[in-house]
Amino acid sequence: MFRGLTVTSAPGALGACPIGSLQAVLNSPKYHFPFYVIGFLMAAGAFFGRFVCGWLCPFALVQDLLHKITIGKKIKKMPGERYLKYLKYVILAIFVILLPLTITNIAGGGTPWFCKLICPSGTLMGGIVLTALNPSLRAGLGFLFGWKVFVILVVVVWAIKVYRPFCRYLCPLGAIYSLFNPSALYRFEVNQGKCTGCKACQRVCPMDLPVYQTPNTMECIRCGKCLKACKNHSLHSTFSQDKG
Repeated sequence: MFRGLTVTSAPGALGACPIGSLQAVLNSPKYHFPFYVIGFLMAAGAFFGRFVCGWLCPFALVQDLLHKITIGKKIKKMPGERYLKYLKYVILAIFVILLPLTITNIAGGGTPWFCKLICPSGTLMGGIVLTALNPSLRAGLGFLFGWKVFVILVVVVWAIKVYRPFCRYLCPLGAIYSLFNPSALYRFEVNQGKCTGCKACQRVCPMDLPVYQTPNTMECIRCGKCLKACKNHSLHSTFSQDKG
């Protein structure tokens, strides 16, 4: 899968995570509403939905590779899955929007709380790399860096056991794009006349989604495995040539 997004702090970064950009504008006293960031998110969501999660996110690739490690039994779904999947929306509301807007310093600026306290991608591709390359930075490391390393270690172990736990339960960017999944231009469609309900699509779905029933659920990352598994050719995407 091609991965194109990155974090702003990563050495050599050519782009930036929209969540980091959103927080940077929200907590700046010079700006009142991040029109260009919101516009980008809405445009990407309206066209592709969570296709971005499936094919562009570099930390998704990291989790994919970690999940290939064969240690112990894999967990298809976490206990309390029906509730855990909403945690990313809580993180989006509190850490990305509310805290940067409400907790400000004397100059009126806020803090990018999600990046500061949670984001494992920023720690992996930014914090750890920068401190490894700059000895002078290591002298100033404190509790916060230790906390972020702890968070990424938890996510790493979690990703070995569960497929993409950060995407499924914690990522606020995934939460935004998931809102567009049911209506995005790129979507999956089922030919009910051909579908036999064999559940082959669900068996290969890494998210364990009943694609044959609800092909455009908010949790689908558009990986496309279900399209290849459908032997009846009853499932296709809006970009497919054969719509049977």
